[in-house]
Amino acid sequence: MTDLVSLREVSQETLPAILALSVAPAQQAFVATNAKSIAEAHFHPEAWFRAVYANEEPVGFLMLHDEHLLERPREKGFYFLWRLMIDSRFQGRGYGRRAVEALVRHVRSRPHAERLLTSCISGPGSPLPFYLNVGFAPTGREVHGEVELERSLAENSSA
Repeated sequence: MTDLVSLREVSQETLPAILALSVAPAQQAFVATNAKSIAEAHFHPEAWFRAVYANEEPVGFLMLHDEHLLERPREKGFYFLWRLMIDSRFQGRGYGRRAVEALVRHVRSRPHAERLLTSCISGPGSPLPFYLNVGFAPTGREVHGEVELERSLAENSSA
């Protein structure tokens, strides 16, 4: 049986469990803590964040930069996967892939959604192979010293 992966709002009741999630020590250089991400989201109205659940258990967190959450979007159709983490205890079970697919479905429902961008540091332990495996491709650009990747949101494109 495959676990159902869903993206859910973080509430006052679920916050402690989401804050307790963490990647492995070797991965901590590649992603901010959930506490930092949630704090940043409260100062960025373009941030849309959700907990990643497998059935009824929180297993991760993601955050999206969605220009259309702003009163006046600066760039139409700009969607950027800002953060993605799956707790070290739950990695290797396909939850990250299914979380990305759930995010893609969400972004496809947003205005002018044609592509989803993200970026990551390359090197040993980098999430770059994961992103390539779930349908992202390098754009050839760097963003703040990170490799920029994009995924088409056309209905017939998937990993």
